[in-house]
Amino acid sequence: MRNSEMPEKREQFLRKKMAAEVEKAKEFTRANNKREVDRLGNYQLQIHDQIILLEVAKSTTETVDALRTGIAATKAILKDSNIDDMYKTMDEINEQTQEMKQIQDALSAPVGAAAVFDEVLILRTISIFFLIAVFLHVDK
Repeated sequence: MRNSEMPEKREQFLRKKMAAEVEKAKEFTRANNKREVDRLGNYQLQIHDQIILLEVAKSTTETVDALRTGIAATKAILKDSNIDDMYKTMDEINEQTQEMKQIQDALSAPVGAAAVFDEVLILRTISIFFLIAVFLHVDK
């Protein structure tokens, strides 16, 4: 080997080694980028989970507030109400309903001559049907 060939071979060797190191550096960068992407993806998932937790907390708070409002309204209504008064009112309603039924029954019943007329009309109708039946039976 000559002295002049030595630097050329050395240069080729160093170029190959440099290319290999550059390739290693690229692979290392790709691996780091993938890890970075994975890490950022995990951060996104954590942020998404936090958003869901906040929405659940907000819904829970709104539900509890609505329940408190309902309880306060119920207490206000019941404060002015008494169970004995409620039973008394229901009894009065039942009495009034019974009186209305009695009035309706009285108004719907035939009165005086109309009551007799209805009975007479029914008897006449029955008599006519009886006579027709007898007449039809005699003709045969």
